[in-house]
Amino acid sequence: MKKLLKIIGIGLLAIVVLIGLGLLYIGMSDIPSYEVATIDYQVESTPESIERGKKLATMLCANCHMNKETRSLTGVRMLDAPPEFGDIYSANITQDKTYCIGEWTDGELVYLLRTGIKRDGQYSPPYMAKLPTIADEDINAIIAFLRSDDPMVAAKAVPDTPSNPSLLTKVLCRVAFKPFPMPTAKIELPNSTNTVALGKYLAHNLDCFSCHSADFKTNDFLNPELSKGYFGGGNKPLDLEGRVMLTSNLTPDKETGIGNWTQNDFIRAVKYGLKDGEHALSYPMTPYTQLTDNEAAAIFDYLQTIPPIHNKVERSVYE
Repeated sequence: MKKLLKIIGIGLLAIVVLIGLGLLYIGMSDIPSYEVATIDYQVESTPESIERGKKLATMLCANCHMNKETRSLTGVRMLDAPPEFGDIYSANITQDKTYCIGEWTDGELVYLLRTGIKRDGQYSPPYMAKLPTIADEDINAIIAFLRSDDPMVAAKAVPDTPSNPSLLTKVLCRVAFKPFPMPTAKIELPNSTNTVALGKYLAHNLDCFSCHSADFKTNDFLNPELSKGYFGGGNKPLDLEGRVMLTSNLTPDKETGIGNWTQNDFIRAVKYGLKDGEHALSYPMTPYTQLTDNEAAAIFDYLQTIPPIHNKVERSVYE
């Protein structure tokens, strides 16, 4: 019996040592890299696509990449990134050819936005939003805007500050968060007359579900409805001072969600940050003034169709 216990003890010790060596190796290595596929893609740029792209980029990209000093998308330290991800800086995504995307092809850009793989093969960690399910027309619009002469994306020779991803980030990038597949079929925009379908599209592709579900680490970006606590709130993003800002329950639960809200209540909250004369939003959630009333109403219509989750979330309010 003692011999058996000794063998088991040695086996467990060996497992612990192997796990420790594995974590040490991961900690000393970089974010994983992958083979880069060559994508034959040419952006179609029109005044309408650039305008649409600016609208989308303002809602999807600017919160992380906008630098108040340069007044363009030259990147900043992401003080609101969860600290367990490490010390994180967003990249310069202006048109500078030395430090940024000025030398990238349209195919390289679409491949990054779809899969999360950069032109050098390195995977963009989980704190960079990917767009695996957004419509082809909207991908085109975003790239058209990035190629435009708008001051937000005009070339600025600002070198990136390298991020220092944590061990957790490096582990997650090997286990849970991996590149998304390139779509094999065309992804169409929903019919704007189908408000529920349009609302679902916007709620998923504007990344609303990502913050308003239970936890960033359990989100399913290919099948958002499968995310733990889908739109039930309670996730823990940070404000710019590193304070936890619990996200609201947006399911139609009448006691803890928005089941008693009117469509107009929702539009005023999302677009202008107001509810019953008081501030309804706190950073990192900012008013989406870029949305039309119809788009905001469509998101509300969709949210009213999802399963209610009874989850009371106390608002994070700081003086």
